[in-house]
Amino acid sequence: MYEVVDLFAGAGGLSLGFMQTKKYDIKVAFENNPNMQATYKKNHASVDVRGDVCSANYDEIREKHGKIDVVIGGPPCQGFSNANRQKNHAISQNNMLVKQYIRAIRELQPEAFVMENVSMLRSDVHRFYLDEADNELFSQGKYDIHMQKTKIVLLDGEYKFDGAKMIAESLSAITANIWPEDCYLALNVVYKAAKNPKKVLKALKKHRKKLLEYADVYSEKDTDNDITRQTYRAFDAVKHFFEGKLETDVLKDAIEPAIMIQRMLSKSKEIFDNHLVVDKCDYTEDGDLVAHIKSYAVYDYIKAILGNEKDGYEINQDVLCAANFGAPQKRNRFIVMGIKKVLTNTVEIPKGKFSEENYRTVRDAIGDLQNVQTVTEVKDDIGTPLESVDDISELGRSLRDTDKLYNHIITNTRETAMERFKAIKQGENFHSLDETLKVNTYTDAKRTQNTIYLRLAYDQPSGTVVNVRKSMWIHPELNRAVSVREAARLQTFPDSFVFCGTKDKQYQQVGNAVPPIMAKAIAESLAKQLEQIEDRLGSIRND
Repeated sequence: MYEVVDLFAGAGGLSLGFMQTKKYDIKVAFENNPNMQATYKKNHASVDVRGDVCSANYDEIREKHGKIDVVIGGPPCQGFSNANRQKNHAISQNNMLVKQYIRAIRELQPEAFVMENVSMLRSDVHRFYLDEADNELFSQGKYDIHMQKTKIVLLDGEYKFDGAKMIAESLSAITANIWPEDCYLALNVVYKAAKNPKKVLKALKKHRKKLLEYADVYSEKDTDNDITRQTYRAFDAVKHFFEGKLETDVLKDAIEPAIMIQRMLSKSKEIFDNHLVVDKCDYTEDGDLVAHIKSYAVYDYIKAILGNEKDGYEINQDVLCAANFGAPQKRNRFIVMGIKKVLTNTVEIPKGKFSEENYRTVRDAIGDLQNVQTVTEVKDDIGTPLESVDDISELGRSLRDTDKLYNHIITNTRETAMERFKAIKQGENFHSLDETLKVNTYTDAKRTQNTIYLRLAYDQPSGTVVNVRKSMWIHPELNRAVSVREAARLQTFPDSFVFCGTKDKQYQQVGNAVPPIMAKAIAESLAKQLEQIEDRLGSIRND
């Protein structure tokens, strides 16, 4: 048995796949989300489950559990992308978790590791900005990593004001001018909803008290300070709206400059807080204020740190589609696998046994549950007895491993949603609806994703399972939402695997998970390679 630590374990899909091979023993799992942690503990009772991976003490783990042979996990990584200038944050805090994963490998020194992530991770979108710690590390000359010059747009030219550059370069000036977080969040909600009259009125009503409190705080107009002047203008407009002196259609123009300036301050503060190395800060020909910073692809960073040292890892990677491994969904995941260079100079990523011609379908996964009664409240989920059925697929039979079904929970369907459900055919989505059924839902209906109000097609694999409650996925034949259990079936979780938490938290856990059937294939491939190494070199582990 290979001793394993699972980082960012979620509900436990990756762990489950590894354990299903009966070749791995999960010793420790880290998961900080309390609902996911509860689900993990319920389904992996023998595992030492811990919280924040940032505080992990790997010396203590080795002392308690012995040598760790394999580290697995999927650190969140949204990427440092400057493509969307409307984002308040320049830096996704989740990216530091990739470095925490790397820390675990370096400190535990396992024989092998497996990292899974979104398929875009190997793209140029997912990058690290150079910080002071890495700058010192790379200056030692031991690591070869390609860097490129990157611009973080702090402020678009149309919102440029005198002294903006000087303020962006001074932490004290930033701190003096930045709003409290609750102030920014309240006004930003109104700003983002401004295109939709119904939504902006709802946002204004919800945040009325907070907005008026800050309207009093920022009631002084300082004509010598551009930031203060725009702040005053924004909150004066809010006050005038609540006094009935201003229409919502002009509110957006009044608050936009202040919002953009606050985003500049927030991004500039992040640069200081994250100790990024800024080459310079200046204006482009278009008048945009930008910070010039070096960056490098996340995958290149992983290769440089874990693959370059003498006792490092031979690393391979590929994007795997879950459907190729028997899951009834086309879900792509980026897999990085590494094995110690002292053990091998080749690492093989598994290949799937299924192809377009014989992909498993939605019917294979959930067809046998169509007539099983659902519930709408977690408190009523006391387990539904499962009667035996004759017409069931091979996949359905393998997942139906209990006599009582849990998590067959759906959302209540309101009148408007039900009208849409009835109008959408298998394989269609929100865009298939008549225009009269699209109104008063999304800020910009034309830009709504194709996964919204999707009615699954029984005889095809599904797309990537997300939080199907938020996406309003519809059962192939019934006019109701897809249940938590049906979404879990699409992910290939067996029925005996029970999810904990509120309804939405259960849906979210399922959507975030690694399909166990794909995890099992990865685990089997790695075990085969490690066993071949053992056969060739003799025992490489102390049992």
